[in-house]
Amino acid sequence: MSHTIIWIISLLSITGVIIRPFKLPEAVWAVSGAVLLVVFGLILPSDGLSGVLKGMDVYLFLTGMMLLAESAREEKLFDWLAAHATKLSKGSAKKLFILIYLVGTLVTIFLSNDATAVVLTPAVAAAMKSARVEKPLPYLLICAFIANAASFVLPISNPANLVIYGSHIPPLMQWLPQYIVPSVVAIVITFCMLRFTQRKDLHQKIQTDILLPQLTQGGKTALYGIGATAAILLIASAKNMQLGLPTAIAGIITSAIVTLRVKKSPMIILKGVSWSVLPLVAGLFVIVEALNKTGLTHTLANILNNSAAHSVANTVWGSGFGIAIACNLMNNLPAGLIAGNVIQIAHVPEVVKNALLIGVDLGPNLSVTGSLATILWLMALRREGHAVSAWHFLKLGAFIMTTALLFALGTLFL
Repeated sequence: MSHTIIWIISLLSITGVIIRPFKLPEAVWAVSGAVLLVVFGLILPSDGLSGVLKGMDVYLFLTGMMLLAESAREEKLFDWLAAHATKLSKGSAKKLFILIYLVGTLVTIFLSNDATAVVLTPAVAAAMKSARVEKPLPYLLICAFIANAASFVLPISNPANLVIYGSHIPPLMQWLPQYIVPSVVAIVITFCMLRFTQRKDLHQKIQTDILLPQLTQGGKTALYGIGATAAILLIASAKNMQLGLPTAIAGIITSAIVTLRVKKSPMIILKGVSWSVLPLVAGLFVIVEALNKTGLTHTLANILNNSAAHSVANTVWGSGFGIAIACNLMNNLPAGLIAGNVIQIAHVPEVVKNALLIGVDLGPNLSVTGSLATILWLMALRREGHAVSAWHFLKLGAFIMTTALLFALGTLFL
Protein backbone atom coordinates (compact mmCIF):
# COMPACT_ATOMS: atom_id res chain seq x y z
CA MET A 1 0.00 0.00 0.00
CA SER A 2 2.81 2.43 0.87
CA HIS A 3 4.45 1.81 -2.51
CA THR A 4 1.16 2.56 -4.24
CA ILE A 5 0.78 5.85 -2.37
CA ILE A 6 4.37 6.80 -3.23
CA TRP A 7 3.59 6.25 -6.92
CA ILE A 8 0.35 8.26 -6.72
CA ILE A 9 2.00 11.24 -5.00
CA SER A 10 5.02 11.11 -7.31
CA LEU A 11 2.95 10.95 -10.50
CA LEU A 12 0.64 13.74 -9.34
CA SER A 13 3.63 15.93 -8.49
CA ILE A 14 5.33 15.31 -11.83
CA THR A 15 2.04 15.96 -13.64
CA GLY A 16 1.75 19.24 -11.73
CA VAL A 17 5.27 20.22 -12.81
CA ILE A 18 4.40 19.56 -16.45
CA ILE A 19 0.95 21.14 -16.78
CA ARG A 20 1.08 23.71 -13.91
CA PRO A 21 -2.54 23.57 -12.66
CA PHE A 22 -3.87 26.92 -11.38
CA LYS A 23 -0.76 28.48 -13.00
CA LEU A 24 1.27 27.72 -9.88
CA PRO A 25 5.06 27.57 -10.38
CA GLU A 26 6.56 24.18 -11.22
CA ALA A 27 8.58 24.21 -7.99
CA VAL A 28 5.40 24.29 -5.89
CA TRP A 29 4.29 20.92 -7.21
CA ALA A 30 7.70 19.25 -6.89
CA VAL A 31 8.31 20.54 -3.36
CA SER A 32 4.75 19.73 -2.27
CA GLY A 33 5.15 16.16 -3.43
CA ALA A 34 8.47 15.82 -1.62
CA VAL A 35 7.01 17.25 1.60
CA LEU A 36 3.97 14.95 1.47
CA LEU A 37 6.19 11.91 1.06
CA VAL A 38 8.02 12.82 4.28
CA VAL A 39 4.95 14.01 6.26
CA PHE A 40 3.02 10.80 5.54
CA GLY A 41 6.01 8.74 6.64
CA LEU A 42 6.45 7.16 3.22
CA ILE A 43 10.14 8.01 3.38
CA LEU A 44 12.26 8.97 6.36
CA PRO A 45 13.37 12.60 6.75
CA SER A 46 16.94 11.31 6.43
CA ASP A 47 16.04 9.76 3.05
CA GLY A 48 14.54 13.04 1.92
CA LEU A 49 17.66 14.90 3.01
CA SER A 50 19.81 12.33 1.26
CA GLY A 51 17.84 12.91 -1.96
CA VAL A 52 18.30 16.68 -1.67
CA LEU A 53 22.04 16.37 -1.04
CA LYS A 54 22.50 14.16 -4.09
CA GLY A 55 21.67 17.17 -6.23
CA MET A 56 24.28 19.50 -4.71
CA ASP A 57 26.51 19.53 -7.79
CA VAL A 58 23.49 20.26 -10.01
CA TYR A 59 22.36 23.17 -7.79
CA LEU A 60 25.83 24.72 -7.92
CA PHE A 61 26.00 24.24 -11.69
CA LEU A 62 22.59 25.80 -12.25
CA THR A 63 23.41 28.72 -9.93
CA GLY A 64 26.58 29.55 -11.84
CA MET A 65 24.99 29.21 -15.25
CA MET A 66 21.93 31.28 -14.28
CA LEU A 67 24.14 34.07 -12.93
CA LEU A 68 26.23 34.06 -16.12
CA ALA A 69 23.15 34.05 -18.34
CA GLU A 70 21.39 36.79 -16.39
CA SER A 71 24.52 38.98 -16.38
CA ALA A 72 24.74 38.62 -20.16
CA ARG A 73 21.02 39.24 -20.61
CA GLU A 74 21.03 42.33 -18.40
CA GLU A 75 23.87 43.81 -20.44
CA LYS A 76 22.09 43.01 -23.72
CA LEU A 77 24.75 40.59 -24.95
CA PHE A 78 22.18 38.27 -26.52
CA ASP A 79 20.28 41.19 -28.08
CA TRP A 80 23.58 42.29 -29.62
CA LEU A 81 24.23 38.78 -31.01
CA ALA A 82 20.71 38.44 -32.44
CA ALA A 83 20.78 41.92 -33.99
CA HIS A 84 24.14 41.29 -35.66
CA ALA A 85 22.90 37.96 -37.00
CA THR A 86 19.92 39.80 -38.49
CA LYS A 87 22.21 42.42 -40.05
CA LEU A 88 24.55 39.77 -41.46
CA SER A 89 21.64 38.01 -43.15
CA LYS A 90 21.51 40.87 -45.70
CA GLY A 91 17.77 40.49 -46.05
CA SER A 92 17.83 36.73 -46.64
CA ALA A 93 15.38 34.80 -44.46
CA LYS A 94 17.23 31.56 -45.18
CA LYS A 95 20.61 32.98 -44.22
CA LEU A 96 19.12 34.45 -41.03
CA PHE A 97 17.78 30.99 -40.17
CA ILE A 98 21.30 29.56 -40.41
CA LEU A 99 22.85 32.38 -38.37
CA ILE A 100 20.30 32.14 -35.55
CA TYR A 101 20.80 28.37 -35.50
CA LEU A 102 24.57 28.82 -35.15
CA VAL A 103 24.13 31.33 -32.31
CA GLY A 104 21.72 28.96 -30.55
CA THR A 105 24.16 26.08 -30.96
CA LEU A 106 27.03 28.03 -29.37
CA VAL A 107 24.89 29.32 -26.50
CA THR A 108 23.64 25.81 -25.75
CA ILE A 109 27.09 24.23 -25.86
CA PHE A 110 28.77 26.72 -23.56
CA LEU A 111 25.89 28.08 -21.43
CA SER A 112 23.51 25.08 -21.28
CA ASN A 113 20.16 24.49 -22.93
CA ASP A 114 18.24 26.38 -20.23
CA ALA A 115 20.15 29.57 -21.09
CA THR A 116 19.18 29.21 -24.75
CA ALA A 117 15.54 28.89 -23.79
CA VAL A 118 15.45 31.67 -21.21
CA VAL A 119 17.70 34.41 -22.58
CA LEU A 120 18.14 33.78 -26.30
CA THR A 121 14.42 33.42 -27.04
CA PRO A 122 13.51 37.00 -25.96
CA ALA A 123 16.56 38.34 -27.82
CA VAL A 124 15.52 36.59 -31.04
CA ALA A 125 11.94 37.81 -30.59
CA ALA A 126 13.19 41.40 -30.16
CA ALA A 127 15.44 41.11 -33.24
CA MET A 128 12.54 39.76 -35.32
CA LYS A 129 10.37 42.68 -34.21
CA SER A 130 13.07 45.22 -35.10
CA ALA A 131 13.52 43.63 -38.52
CA ARG A 132 9.74 43.63 -38.99
CA VAL A 133 9.72 39.90 -39.75
CA GLU A 134 6.19 38.93 -40.72
CA LYS A 135 6.52 35.27 -39.67
CA PRO A 136 8.99 34.99 -36.75
CA LEU A 137 7.98 31.47 -35.65
CA PRO A 138 10.69 29.57 -37.60
CA TYR A 139 13.40 31.55 -35.80
CA LEU A 140 11.76 31.14 -32.39
CA LEU A 141 11.42 27.39 -32.92
CA ILE A 142 15.20 27.25 -33.36
CA CYS A 143 15.64 28.26 -29.71
CA ALA A 144 13.58 25.27 -28.56
CA PHE A 145 14.95 22.56 -30.83
CA ILE A 146 18.65 23.46 -30.69
CA ALA A 147 18.45 23.74 -26.89
CA ASN A 148 17.98 19.97 -26.75
CA ALA A 149 19.77 18.90 -29.93
CA ALA A 150 23.11 20.46 -28.91
CA SER A 151 22.82 19.59 -25.23
CA PHE A 152 25.24 16.68 -25.13
CA VAL A 153 28.19 18.18 -26.99
CA LEU A 154 29.83 18.87 -23.61
CA PRO A 155 28.98 17.76 -20.07
CA ILE A 156 28.09 21.39 -19.26
CA SER A 157 25.58 21.70 -22.11
CA ASN A 158 22.69 20.24 -20.10
CA PRO A 159 22.11 19.85 -16.34
CA ALA A 160 20.57 16.46 -17.18
CA ASN A 161 24.09 15.24 -18.06
CA LEU A 162 25.18 15.86 -14.47
CA VAL A 163 22.00 14.23 -13.19
CA ILE A 164 22.55 11.04 -15.19
CA TYR A 165 26.22 10.54 -14.37
CA GLY A 166 26.29 12.20 -10.91
CA SER A 167 29.75 12.04 -9.42
CA HIS A 168 30.80 9.53 -12.10
CA ILE A 169 30.67 11.93 -15.05
CA PRO A 170 33.33 10.98 -17.63
CA PRO A 171 36.30 13.35 -18.05
CA LEU A 172 36.25 15.51 -21.15
CA MET A 173 38.77 13.42 -23.08
CA GLN A 174 36.52 10.41 -22.54
CA TRP A 175 33.27 12.31 -23.12
CA LEU A 176 34.19 13.77 -26.52
CA PRO A 177 35.00 10.47 -28.30
CA GLN A 178 31.71 9.05 -27.01
CA TYR A 179 29.40 11.94 -27.83
CA ILE A 180 30.94 14.31 -30.38
CA VAL A 181 29.79 12.35 -33.47
CA PRO A 182 26.22 11.73 -32.18
CA SER A 183 26.06 15.41 -31.16
CA VAL A 184 27.13 16.72 -34.56
CA VAL A 185 24.70 14.36 -36.28
CA ALA A 186 21.85 15.44 -33.96
CA ILE A 187 22.59 19.12 -34.60
CA VAL A 188 22.82 18.71 -38.38
CA ILE A 189 19.77 16.45 -38.75
CA THR A 190 17.68 18.69 -36.47
CA PHE A 191 18.68 21.68 -38.63
CA CYS A 192 17.76 19.90 -41.85
CA MET A 193 14.41 18.67 -40.55
CA LEU A 194 13.48 22.01 -38.97
CA ARG A 195 14.58 23.88 -42.08
CA PHE A 196 12.46 21.54 -44.22
CA THR A 197 9.32 21.95 -42.10
CA GLN A 198 9.66 25.76 -42.08
CA ARG A 199 10.60 26.14 -45.76
CA LYS A 200 7.33 27.90 -46.72
CA ASP A 201 7.89 30.65 -44.15
CA LEU A 202 11.48 31.27 -45.25
CA HIS A 203 10.48 33.14 -48.41
CA GLN A 204 9.97 36.45 -46.68
CA LYS A 205 11.89 39.71 -46.66
CA ILE A 206 14.05 40.67 -43.70
CA GLN A 207 14.63 44.37 -43.02
CA THR A 208 18.31 45.10 -42.43
CA ASP A 209 18.06 48.79 -41.65
CA ILE A 210 17.79 48.05 -37.94
CA LEU A 211 19.48 49.86 -35.11
CA LEU A 212 22.41 47.79 -33.92
CA PRO A 213 22.79 47.95 -30.14
CA GLN A 214 26.22 48.87 -28.82
CA LEU A 215 28.00 46.21 -26.80
CA THR A 216 28.56 47.94 -23.47
CA GLN A 217 31.52 47.44 -21.16
CA GLY A 218 29.26 45.23 -19.07
CA GLY A 219 28.36 43.20 -22.13
CA LYS A 220 32.01 42.75 -23.05
CA THR A 221 32.82 41.73 -19.50
CA ALA A 222 29.99 39.17 -19.55
CA LEU A 223 31.29 37.81 -22.86
CA TYR A 224 34.82 37.47 -21.47
CA GLY A 225 33.39 35.85 -18.34
CA ILE A 226 31.48 33.29 -20.39
CA GLY A 227 34.63 32.51 -22.39
CA ALA A 228 36.72 32.16 -19.23
CA THR A 229 34.07 29.97 -17.62
CA ALA A 230 33.94 27.68 -20.63
CA ALA A 231 37.74 27.33 -20.53
CA ILE A 232 37.72 26.63 -16.77
CA LEU A 233 34.99 24.01 -17.10
CA LEU A 234 36.74 22.31 -20.01
CA ILE A 235 39.89 22.07 -17.87
CA ALA A 236 37.91 20.84 -14.85
CA SER A 237 36.18 18.24 -17.02
CA ALA A 238 39.50 17.12 -18.51
CA LYS A 239 40.83 16.61 -14.96
CA ASN A 240 37.72 14.58 -14.02
CA MET A 241 36.50 17.17 -11.49
CA GLN A 242 32.87 17.78 -10.60
CA LEU A 243 31.58 20.82 -12.50
CA GLY A 244 29.15 22.37 -10.03
CA LEU A 245 31.53 24.30 -7.78
CA PRO A 246 33.75 25.74 -10.58
CA THR A 247 30.60 26.86 -12.43
CA ALA A 248 29.15 28.54 -9.34
CA ILE A 249 32.42 30.33 -8.55
CA ALA A 250 32.81 31.51 -12.17
CA GLY A 251 29.22 32.74 -12.30
CA ILE A 252 29.50 34.63 -9.01
CA ILE A 253 32.81 36.27 -9.96
CA THR A 254 31.61 37.22 -13.46
CA SER A 255 28.35 38.73 -12.25
CA ALA A 256 30.19 40.62 -9.49
CA ILE A 257 32.70 42.08 -11.96
CA VAL A 258 29.93 43.05 -14.39
CA THR A 259 27.98 44.90 -11.70
CA LEU A 260 31.12 46.69 -10.52
CA ARG A 261 32.09 47.71 -14.07
CA VAL A 262 28.68 49.20 -14.84
CA LYS A 263 28.09 50.43 -11.26
CA LYS A 264 24.77 48.64 -10.84
CA SER A 265 23.30 47.00 -7.79
CA PRO A 266 23.91 43.22 -7.75
CA MET A 267 20.25 42.87 -6.74
CA ILE A 268 19.29 43.61 -10.36
CA ILE A 269 20.97 40.39 -11.49
CA LEU A 270 19.88 38.41 -8.44
CA LYS A 271 16.24 39.38 -8.97
CA GLY A 272 16.38 38.33 -12.61
CA VAL A 273 17.55 34.78 -11.86
CA SER A 274 14.86 32.07 -11.80
CA TRP A 275 15.76 30.77 -8.36
CA SER A 276 12.65 28.57 -8.27
CA VAL A 277 14.51 26.13 -10.50
CA LEU A 278 16.61 25.03 -7.51
CA PRO A 279 13.74 23.86 -5.24
CA LEU A 280 12.12 22.33 -8.33
CA VAL A 281 15.17 20.15 -8.94
CA ALA A 282 15.56 19.39 -5.21
CA GLY A 283 11.93 18.26 -5.00
CA LEU A 284 12.40 15.97 -7.99
CA PHE A 285 15.48 14.43 -6.37
CA VAL A 286 13.41 13.59 -3.28
CA ILE A 287 10.58 12.14 -5.40
CA VAL A 288 13.01 9.91 -7.29
CA GLU A 289 14.57 8.87 -3.95
CA ALA A 290 11.10 7.74 -2.85
CA LEU A 291 10.48 5.88 -6.11
CA ASN A 292 13.73 4.03 -5.55
CA LYS A 293 12.24 2.73 -2.29
CA THR A 294 9.56 0.96 -4.33
CA GLY A 295 12.20 -1.12 -6.09
CA LEU A 296 11.88 0.78 -9.36
CA THR A 297 15.62 1.18 -9.89
CA HIS A 298 16.45 -2.49 -9.34
CA THR A 299 13.53 -3.62 -11.51
CA LEU A 300 14.64 -1.42 -14.42
CA ALA A 301 18.28 -2.44 -13.92
CA ASN A 302 17.33 -6.12 -14.14
CA ILE A 303 15.31 -5.49 -17.31
CA LEU A 304 18.26 -3.62 -18.84
CA ASN A 305 20.76 -6.34 -17.85
CA ASN A 306 18.59 -9.12 -19.27
CA SER A 307 17.98 -7.22 -22.47
CA ALA A 308 21.70 -6.46 -22.95
CA ALA A 309 22.54 -10.11 -22.33
CA HIS A 310 20.31 -11.13 -25.24
CA SER A 311 21.16 -8.31 -27.67
CA VAL A 312 23.21 -5.18 -27.09
CA ALA A 313 22.01 -3.64 -30.37
CA ASN A 314 18.33 -4.09 -29.51
CA THR A 315 18.99 -2.69 -26.03
CA VAL A 316 20.62 0.42 -27.50
CA TRP A 317 17.62 1.11 -29.73
CA GLY A 318 15.05 0.16 -27.11
CA SER A 319 16.61 2.11 -24.24
CA GLY A 320 17.32 5.19 -26.38
CA PHE A 321 13.80 5.48 -27.76
CA GLY A 322 12.19 4.23 -24.54
CA ILE A 323 13.77 6.90 -22.34
CA ALA A 324 13.04 9.53 -25.03
CA ILE A 325 9.32 8.74 -24.81
CA ALA A 326 9.48 8.61 -21.00
CA CYS A 327 10.96 12.13 -20.93
CA ASN A 328 7.88 13.47 -22.66
CA LEU A 329 5.57 11.67 -20.25
CA MET A 330 7.32 12.76 -17.06
CA ASN A 331 9.89 15.43 -18.10
CA ASN A 332 13.56 14.66 -18.64
CA LEU A 333 14.79 15.67 -15.18
CA PRO A 334 12.99 12.90 -13.23
CA ALA A 335 13.52 10.53 -16.17
CA GLY A 336 17.22 11.38 -16.15
CA LEU A 337 17.44 10.90 -12.38
CA ILE A 338 15.88 7.45 -12.66
CA ALA A 339 18.11 6.54 -15.62
CA GLY A 340 21.16 7.74 -13.68
CA ASN A 341 20.31 5.52 -10.72
CA VAL A 342 19.71 2.57 -13.03
CA ILE A 343 22.99 2.77 -14.94
CA GLN A 344 24.95 3.06 -11.69
CA ILE A 345 23.84 -0.41 -10.61
CA ALA A 346 23.25 -2.08 -14.01
CA HIS A 347 26.11 -3.97 -15.62
CA VAL A 348 25.62 -2.96 -19.23
CA PRO A 349 28.05 -1.95 -22.00
CA GLU A 350 29.00 1.72 -22.24
CA VAL A 351 27.14 2.03 -25.53
CA VAL A 352 23.83 1.40 -23.70
CA LYS A 353 24.63 4.20 -21.22
CA ASN A 354 25.41 6.46 -24.18
CA ALA A 355 22.03 5.65 -25.72
CA LEU A 356 20.24 6.51 -22.49
CA LEU A 357 21.93 9.90 -22.22
CA ILE A 358 21.21 10.73 -25.87
CA GLY A 359 17.58 9.75 -25.35
CA VAL A 360 17.28 11.94 -22.24
CA ASP A 361 18.88 14.96 -23.96
CA LEU A 362 17.40 14.69 -27.46
CA GLY A 363 14.09 13.00 -26.69
CA PRO A 364 12.44 16.14 -25.21
CA ASN A 365 12.28 17.65 -28.71
CA LEU A 366 9.10 15.61 -29.16
CA SER A 367 6.80 17.76 -27.00
CA VAL A 368 6.61 21.01 -25.05
CA THR A 369 6.67 19.06 -21.77
CA GLY A 370 9.80 17.06 -22.55
CA SER A 371 12.39 19.17 -20.76
CA LEU A 372 12.66 22.08 -18.38
CA ALA A 373 14.35 24.04 -21.20
CA THR A 374 11.35 23.59 -23.51
CA ILE A 375 8.91 24.57 -20.76
CA LEU A 376 10.99 27.70 -20.07
CA TRP A 377 11.06 28.43 -23.82
CA LEU A 378 7.28 28.21 -23.99
CA MET A 379 6.94 30.60 -21.04
CA ALA A 380 9.39 33.06 -22.64
CA LEU A 381 7.49 32.83 -25.91
CA ARG A 382 4.19 33.71 -24.25
CA ARG A 383 5.74 36.70 -22.50
CA GLU A 384 6.79 37.99 -25.92
CA GLY A 385 3.23 37.70 -27.23
CA HIS A 386 3.76 34.55 -29.31
CA ALA A 387 2.04 31.19 -28.98
CA VAL A 388 2.73 27.65 -30.11
CA SER A 389 0.14 24.98 -29.39
CA ALA A 390 1.18 21.67 -27.86
CA TRP A 391 -0.31 19.88 -30.89
CA HIS A 392 1.65 21.97 -33.40
CA PHE A 393 4.90 21.34 -31.52
CA LEU A 394 4.11 17.61 -31.24
CA LYS A 395 3.58 17.32 -35.01
CA LEU A 396 6.94 18.99 -35.62
CA GLY A 397 8.68 17.02 -32.88
CA ALA A 398 7.40 13.67 -34.10
CA PHE A 399 9.17 14.29 -37.39
CA ILE A 400 12.24 16.20 -36.20
CA MET A 401 13.09 14.39 -32.96
CA THR A 402 12.53 10.83 -34.15
CA THR A 403 14.66 11.37 -37.26
CA ALA A 404 17.49 13.02 -35.31
CA LEU A 405 17.38 10.37 -32.57
CA LEU A 406 17.42 7.57 -35.14
CA PHE A 407 20.58 8.94 -36.77
CA ALA A 408 22.26 9.86 -33.47
CA LEU A 409 21.75 6.38 -32.01
CA GLY A 410 22.88 4.87 -35.28
CA THR A 411 26.28 6.56 -34.96
CA LEU A 412 26.91 4.58 -31.76
CA PHE A 413 27.49 1.52 -33.94
CA LEU A 414 30.18 3.17 -36.07
